Amino acid sequence: MASTSRRALRLLSLLGSRRQWPLRELATRLGVSERTVRRDIETLRRLDYPITTVHGPDGGYRLGAGHTLPPLLFDDDQALAVAVALQTAPSTVFGLADDAARALAALEQVMPAPLRAAMGALRLTRLQNYWEFSAPPIDSTALTAVGAAVHRRHVLVTETLRADGSRPEPGDDDFLPARRIEPHHLVVWAGRWYLVAYDLADQEWRVCRVDRLHPRPTTRRFTARELPGGDLAQYVMSSHDRGDTTAAWPCTGSARLRLPAGVVARWAPGGSVVEHLDSEHCRLTLGAWSWAGIAGILATFDAELTDLRPRELVQACRRLAHRWAVIGETGDSDDPAH
Repeated sequence: MASTSRRALRLLSLLGSRRQWPLRELATRLGVSERTVRRDIETLRRLDYPITTVHGPDGGYRLGAGHTLPPLLFDDDQALAVAVALQTAPSTVFGLADDAARALAALEQVMPAPLRAAMGALRLTRLQNYWEFSAPPIDSTALTAVGAAVHRRHVLVTETLRADGSRPEPGDDDFLPARRIEPHHLVVWAGRWYLVAYDLADQEWRVCRVDRLHPRPTTRRFTARELPGGDLAQYVMSSHDRGDTTAAWPCTGSARLRLPAGVVARWAPGGSVVEHLDSEHCRLTLGAWSWAGIAGILATFDAELTDLRPRELVQACRRLAHRWAVIGETGDSDDPAH
């Protein structure tokens, strides 16, 4: 009986790990006959697990979605993966930190002792790294509203918030009236959530920061449109107005690069702002812990730089140019004579 129970649990774990399994492969994985697998599947069905039979030459078995949530099952590797993911997930959605902690505690409670000990050995402490550029946290209700509208293809009414999350009032310089948009895609890039949407008033595509939106759902459906260029990643990264603000740094500077915005956006550090100027030029605004740091990052693009701002950045570039010139004149720096 114990062997049968363990096998059934292992079978359930396999069914939950991918969309569909052929009967022969399940039998091979479990080391039993196909007849035994069929019997174990019937046992799981009697326990209300919605296992569907898929007919045809490419058929097999599939774990479907049920009306009630049966007990979930992870094997050891899956449980450890979930535990680590819950500890390392970025906190970009407001309020999910507590939910993640509660989920981790619930997972630990049902783990067998050996697995709980292994998980305890992976208890992590998250340290802030200077190259993390997450945007301000997003309210989970707003993110859910946007995600549901994308999935259901329902028009959204949105208001644009200030960078601090407050709502501008009529008469303010930054006040924008509510807009009706068709939300097509949710994108996460460099720790920031973006919505790719079609603005019905201007009849233009837009890329919006989700943390800068106050969405109001509607029930009006829309038909999916073809994204310009057809490349979602390229479109988001090359869009010149995403509502971004440069991440806070001790030093912030910018330069005009002789490279397309899409190229620069793909390789610029998170938290940078890439402004489209024309088909061959863009302006990159970024921050670092020193002016020399900004100059060094700009140099990695190996492209013509003009219109550098502010004056401190120009001076840092001159100092670096002098240092590189000295190295070029003295030769190999590993030579003891130098």
